Amino acid sequence: MPIYDQSNLEPKEIHPGVKVKIMHGEKIMMMLVDIAPNANVPTHTHENEQAGRVLSGSFKLIIGGQEHNLKEGDHYLIPSNVPHSAHGTDSSSLALDIFSPPREDYKKL
Repeated sequence: MPIYDQSNLEPKEIHPGVKVKIMHGEKIMMMLVDIAPNANVPTHTHENEQAGRVLSGSFKLIIGGQEHNLKEGDHYLIPSNVPHSAHGTDSSSLALDIFSPPREDYKKL
């Protein structure tokens, strides 16, 4: 059973100001997402279901055209193939994203 020490995971920049630390098994993926102030994840879709929790800070999440202002402790669920984007606020934030099945494109990072 793999145990991950987040201090030993190498951050990967997936968009300017958005860095991730990735952990995955065969059927699930977890990703710590560090969003710098005012950084953005552009609108995209994927077949994977995505769930998450805001660990610190706040950011705006747009899911299927609906805007949500999320803060520490909030949770979210993004169904398969629904367009979504994330937009940082004036402060940095950290979220935990969970994907099922794992995203193949992120396994290669």
